[in-house]
Amino acid sequence: MTTRRAALLGTLAAPLVARAGFAQSATLNVNSALTADDPMFRGLEAFKQGVESRTNGRVQVRLYPSSQLGPDEDVLEQARAGAGVAVLVDGGRIAPFVREFGILGAPYLANGFPELRKIATSPLFERWAERLRGASGHQVLSFNWFQGDRHLLTNKPVSTPADLAGVRLRTPGAPVWLETIRAMGATPTPLPWTEVYSALQLRAIDAAEAQYPAVWGSRLYEVIKHVTKTAHINLITGLVGSRTWFDRQSAEVRTILKEEALKGGDVGSQATIESLNDFEQRLRQAGVTIATPDLTPFREATKVVYDKLNYTALRREVDAVLAG
Repeated sequence: MTTRRAALLGTLAAPLVARAGFAQSATLNVNSALTADDPMFRGLEAFKQGVESRTNGRVQVRLYPSSQLGPDEDVLEQARAGAGVAVLVDGGRIAPFVREFGILGAPYLANGFPELRKIATSPLFERWAERLRGASGHQVLSFNWFQGDRHLLTNKPVSTPADLAGVRLRTPGAPVWLETIRAMGATPTPLPWTEVYSALQLRAIDAAEAQYPAVWGSRLYEVIKHVTKTAHINLITGLVGSRTWFDRQSAEVRTILKEEALKGGDVGSQATIESLNDFEQRLRQAGVTIATPDLTPFREATKVVYDKLNYTALRREVDAVLAG
């Protein structure tokens, strides 16, 4: 652990000092793999501003882009220990604690942000979040942070799943991601996001998959030639922190945190949606070839993921939410 990291963690566990107007003062350190110029980061800035304004500065929110506090999994462990941290994370990372969260990263689950938001604000989702509090000690503040559709990033053209045979393709290590990439025909290769550029450059992997803002922010256009718009995962993420830290706050602060997290998610999601066409144009100008394939074979190939992960019945519940 670096000296800087140790110092940061030391501040997280520092005693909280009571002040007038609120039961206590507190600091929430928010980690994200996103770069500060990612449009989703505007949502985190809106969350910070909203919380600090509504609590008159009694709750301070510090933002750490580019995984400055460490990998998502490390920050989730800090949260379990009761530290004042939160992380913008996908459902697959917390599925080991409550398996239902994994379906949020399953292939072709929903059609765009409105449907994803409907799932993430439903009574069904709230039951998952309550179970998470008991199972792992994590607190979901909101789960409406839409980072865009994930596409294939390769150095050869791809039009069908057969074109991915033998391709070592980076994806996060959660089972739902691994099985999705495997079903699409590639060999899933888990790596931290911060290592993807160098792995592509050194040909330790052949390909990756990600959403446009992340592709641009990490300059992957320098080490790939093709984007195939499979949109195999609609990347919805959530702001997840510590139940222990959250429960130490007053009822008023707890309400503010959840309300501002929902507002921040909407701000960041809308900024992301509005940026996608611009990012695509920038990638084309950088020399990347962008193609939209027939999605039918990809949809058909990935249906098996729901059966493999025992999500078939759960998908029916999600579909019922969307139909309601």
